[in-house]
Amino acid sequence: MPHSFVKTTMATVILAGAASQASAQSSVQLYGIVDAAVRSTSNHGKTQMVGGGMSQSRWGINVTEDLGGGLSAIANLEDRFLTDTGNTAVVNYFQQAWVGVRDRHLGQLTLGRQYNVLLDVAASTYASFPYLPFMEVYKPEIGFSMGARTNNTLKYMMALGAWRAGLQYSFDEGNTIAKKGRDLDLTGGLAMKTAGGYLRYASNGLAIGGAYLNTKMPGGTEFDAYTVGGSYRAGPWYFSTGYAMNQRKNTLAAEDSRLISAYWGAEINGGFASGDSNKRQLIQLGTGYQITPQLNLGAHYYYAKQGGSTSGAFNSKANFIVAVANYAFSKRTSAYMGVDYTRVSGGAGSYIEKTSAGALVSHRTGITLGLRHWF
Repeated sequence: MPHSFVKTTMATVILAGAASQASAQSSVQLYGIVDAAVRSTSNHGKTQMVGGGMSQSRWGINVTEDLGGGLSAIANLEDRFLTDTGNTAVVNYFQQAWVGVRDRHLGQLTLGRQYNVLLDVAASTYASFPYLPFMEVYKPEIGFSMGARTNNTLKYMMALGAWRAGLQYSFDEGNTIAKKGRDLDLTGGLAMKTAGGYLRYASNGLAIGGAYLNTKMPGGTEFDAYTVGGSYRAGPWYFSTGYAMNQRKNTLAAEDSRLISAYWGAEINGGFASGDSNKRQLIQLGTGYQITPQLNLGAHYYYAKQGGSTSGAFNSKANFIVAVANYAFSKRTSAYMGVDYTRVSGGAGSYIEKTSAGALVSHRTGITLGLRHWF
């Protein structure tokens, strides 16, 4: 189906809905990013087009209704897609789907599928790239955010001057492995119980913050996750640093190993296997420089350490380096080039992947060239 037709149809539906609510002073905003890139990686034998190089391609709808007296109703729906194929990028059709209320003085309460508090504080306080905030095809820091989003979530956020705070709780709703079955796709099919919060401060170019999230997976495996960091802007310069840790508190249930492998082991999220390890830590350092209003450069280093493997096979270390140049043709369209490097070392399970011949890949270089447009 032609994109222009889809866009026109969506706009018609949205405008009709907005018109019906005009008397209630509603606003409905359609937004999105379309990003496509060509990526080549060494020790991988693959050069391909990816449907999101610097940013995840997405479209979404924000809704706000003024209820009077400083109170507003708010809602959001956001879908991720792959620009190269047009397919939905993930199991969940909507990556965000929530509704809530916002009070001018008391803060806001939202209910639904939402970003978790770990990602909230990292993205807003010490993002690797302040204009992104993360590089889609190379983001080892996201491997420490326990999936980044959570279903069935209540979240409360408030602001007081330069301070921001948030609390999160999500319901597992009895969705255990025994109840739902072992063959169910865990990444999209089961709820998890979570509880946590974040606190951040931002003023005069300085931002610092931290977050904690406890997560109990469907098979009963429990994790504590922490992150803390800060950033500083001074003229054209941007500096950031952060620390993150995921700590397993009990025995890893076999049914949950698929989930933690997806969090820790995906190529773009850290790129090395978790196995039976019970702790992973990350330190990140980065800088950026705005050479001209159009050209922005950034470089970042991440060091990860994994331990607790009883056999020693998955006690690993990893180094990640990425550098990106982004050129803005306009406020909405930019081109970019990224170069990244990964090296993993340690026990027998310390590798990025196996080749078709069975050789272990322990280091990799990637080059990404792409174009993106905001609307």
